[in-house]
Formats: sequence, structure tokens, C-alpha cells
Amino acid sequence: MEFYVTSATDTGVRKAVNQDSIFVRRVVTNFGRLAFAVLCDGMGGLEHGEIASAQVVSAFSSWMYQRLPILLNSQQLSDHVVREEWSALIEQQHLALLQQGMESGSRMGTTATVLLLTESRYYLLSIGDSRAYLLKRFHVEQLTVDHTVANREIALGNLTPEQAEVSPIRSVLTRCVGVGEYQAPDMFFGTPEPQTAFLLCSDGFRHCVSPEEICTAIFDTHCLSATELRLRCEELIALNIQRGESDNISVITVFCT
Repeated sequence: MEFYVTSATDTGVRKAVNQDSIFVRRVVTNFGRLAFAVLCDGMGGLEHGEIASAQVVSAFSSWMYQRLPILLNSQQLSDHVVREEWSALIEQQHLALLQQGMESGSRMGTTATVLLLTESRYYLLSIGDSRAYLLKRFHVEQLTVDHTVANREIALGNLTPEQAEVSPIRSVLTRCVGVGEYQAPDMFFGTPEPQTAFLLCSDGFRHCVSPEEICTAIFDTHCLSATELRLRCEELIALNIQRGESDNISVITVFCT
């Protein structure tokens, strides 16, 4: 299986600073091809969200460069090991950001969505309201669950999904990295299939564009390349801005051939 990877980000029309941080790499190893992606959305209502998101991205990119080769060489890459190591990494970053916030007299928080994709398995972490989608032709599936007050109210039957989209509490997080008590991230595992795409995005990417529109744009060709994939993502960012999105907008896409 081959992977095309691409990413795009935009500060948007209202904010002076882009508090999103992204990282994506395609890697060829002795054990096959891999793709690794991290997307973090610094919390805009707090100070220094861009620092929080950048630090968490840096921690996971360091894990990819330093720890992943060891797991591959020792044949210890498994659901259990990835869950254990990534959860520990999130907890370390949570405590570090709490400490930095106490020392500086500010609060720093971020979401985190992390994907490791091999030719036979995917590993996915989520905390906050950045999302991961699995896209197939004519089908889109949200793999992650939003950790928001609005989503909790939907589960309780107090809001409909349509009401939640326009609610003032739609972006109020119940779980994140760096603020409040530590809460474990969600972890998801599965088997990748050819001719599918994994899409990670900050909430600014999907407020004004539906999952179905995203899926249609990504699969609107029979011959995708990394260049075409990036163009589609940039077009979707432009569409968000055209429809009035004011938040930072970021997206990472990994296409499996």
C-alpha cells in the first residue's frame, strides 16, 4: 500500500495568530511504508494556545523519530504499546503545560489528534474537538468523538446536532491537554483499506463545510496525487472562509492507494 500525504493551514480572516500546529510525514522503512500525522488546535479562549499546540506536536514528532524505529526493530508495535506510550505522552504534556501556566500566570491548552498508519494497521488518538474522518467514495465516517459540552448535551437529549452547530457552547471543551484535571485521550484502532483517505482537521475546517462536501472534494477524481490532494484541501479551506468561518483552519490528509 502506498500513501499520499498533504496538509494545509490558514490563520483565517479574524485572528492575528494561527494557534493550530500540524505535522505529517510519509516514511519508508524496512518494515513497509508508514504515514504519521499530528494536528493540534490551541485553545483560542486562553493565552498562548499556539505554544501549547506546538509543544504537543513537537513531543509526538519526537516520538516518531526516536521511539517508533525502536518499536519497529523490536517488533513491538501493537495496539497495547501505542495506547500506553501515547497516553503517557499526553499526560506528560498535560502536566508540563499546567506547570508552565502556573509559572507564567496563564493557562495554555490544546486539542490533539494523532494518526499512525501502517500498511496493515492504523492507530488513532483524540482529545478535544479536532476530528479524524475516514473517507471512502460516496461514504464518510467520523472516527473520533468531540469532547465538548455541546456533544455531551446531544448525548443527554438536550440538544439536536443541528442546534449544537449554532450553539455558543459548541466549542467549549470537556477534555483537552493542559487545562484542568488530566483525562485520558480516546484511542481507536483498525485496518486501512486501499482507495480510502484519513482526514484530520481542526474545528475551523468543518464548521461551514459538511463531511459529505469534504468527501466529494477529495474523491472528485480517479487519479489522486499529493499535489492534487493539497489543492483540494486548499479549495476546502477557501470555501470555509467564503462561507464566513473566522477561526484558524487546518487539515491533514493521508490517501491510501
